[in-house]
Amino acid sequence: MSYQGSASSASVSISPVQQMVASCSGAIITSIFVTPLDVVKIRLQAQTNPIPKGKCFVYCNGLMDHICVCENGNTRTWYKASSHFNGTLDAFVRIIRQEGIKSLWSGLPPTLVMAVPATVIYFTCYDQLCTALKARMTDHAQEAPLLAGGIARVGSATVISPLELIRTKLQSQKQSYRELTDCIRSAVEAEGWRSLWRGLGPTLLRDVPFSAMYWYNYERAKSFFCQHYNTPEPTISISFLSGALSGSIAAIVTLPFDVVKTRRQVELGELQAKNMSCQGSSTFRCMSRIVAEQGVSGLFAGFLPRLIKVAPACAIMISTYEFGKAFFRKHNQERALQSSSA
Repeated sequence: MSYQGSASSASVSISPVQQMVASCSGAIITSIFVTPLDVVKIRLQAQTNPIPKGKCFVYCNGLMDHICVCENGNTRTWYKASSHFNGTLDAFVRIIRQEGIKSLWSGLPPTLVMAVPATVIYFTCYDQLCTALKARMTDHAQEAPLLAGGIARVGSATVISPLELIRTKLQSQKQSYRELTDCIRSAVEAEGWRSLWRGLGPTLLRDVPFSAMYWYNYERAKSFFCQHYNTPEPTISISFLSGALSGSIAAIVTLPFDVVKTRRQVELGELQAKNMSCQGSSTFRCMSRIVAEQGVSGLFAGFLPRLIKVAPACAIMISTYEFGKAFFRKHNQERALQSSSA
């Protein structure tokens, strides 16, 4: 099965709404496949290094990293180890047998509330920007994905950053969503509007280069594989492989920024849990502290786990997204033919 990719010059285009539906479908499918891997990872970490009350851990649903506050020791079901696991496969089997298969997707619904809108904004903005930039950058059209990917990530990260900060505060202080307005007002009165975007700097330092490299390499890889297999349109396997390769390259290059971003977000989350002032150190100071404590290799900590998580997530997301766009493009083409024949 083949379909027309986003970079193809198609006579029948799709609307922004259809792009949103395609990206939303891709986000949900990606989360369904990737979330169990992170749930098992958290369970394995919790049994070897119990998470005390007020501490934070990183949870990923394949779309975004979320900082979660441990409220009551290891009692929350989605990272509670009810028995000792002897590895990843054993953890999968025991969780399914003892708690049911639904436990592998524990913690997914609340994170999808932010992850899906952020993904929809990101992918739709990228496609719209890339099309516009290619029309203007005639001699340098190949560089359009680089610029479009970076700009789209800035927009989605800026929109979602306050929501992530508020969600962490609500969870750490055990507030209900009805108290959201008071939570925002108190944060703004205490530290100003800019406090809602605290932690955005290190997020952009990681995500913008990642996004720019990812889309540039993805479009180049997709073109290369199409030429190699002598096909005018990319297949699902070509998009899947291109997404995995480009995601892996971007993840490796931006790993130091990921380490710094994760550490800063965890520190901010723990300060909020203790209701303390959140005047964290700068990205450069945090990076210098890591090098002083662990050496340069400390900036590349978690290399293999990040690669194992990012590569399949990127591959599933982009291939599902491209398939969704192809579906709507074919649908629009059939409607156009029906209208012309009527």
